[in-house]
Amino acid sequence: MRLEHEYDRAGALALLAALDVHTGKVPAAATPPATGITAFMDLMGQVMDQPRYNNAPRVFVIVDNGSDHRGQAAIRRLATAHPNAIMIHTPVHASWLNQAQIFFSIVQKKVISPNDFASVDDLSATLLAFTIRYNRTARPFNWKFTASDLTALLRRISEPGKPFTPQPTALSEAA
Repeated sequence: MRLEHEYDRAGALALLAALDVHTGKVPAAATPPATGITAFMDLMGQVMDQPRYNNAPRVFVIVDNGSDHRGQAAIRRLATAHPNAIMIHTPVHASWLNQAQIFFSIVQKKVISPNDFASVDDLSATLLAFTIRYNRTARPFNWKFTASDLTALLRRISEPGKPFTPQPTALSEAA
């Protein structure tokens, strides 16, 4: 691959993915041309149509505060379409608490960069193929950040007069 200061951008697309924290697998992924309510609800339909989730008494859907799933309207929309789905929002600016972000980090490192895709269709096919391959060996992330850790972090951040020094989290990546 050659890099120049000028390049021809072939377009863009979004990667939407759901991550099952119990298995570490991605039960649904999509590459729509843009994000939005329809794309998000289509992804949730792919997830909730699977017996594992459709037949579960409750499915917790953890999301950040993106515009396509923000607020009470999004909570109602999901609950209307899938009554056993319960949407939970991460705190603002804390999407890192959502383990799906770890999967997106893996995609960034192993698929997106550095790479050169001939077209948006090529990028889409590569992303979806990676998801299938990833699921073959996926396992749950070794997530050690607890509610107590979050409470301590928030306490450190909010202490008046003390500079905030980030502490390493106990999060490890499995790939």
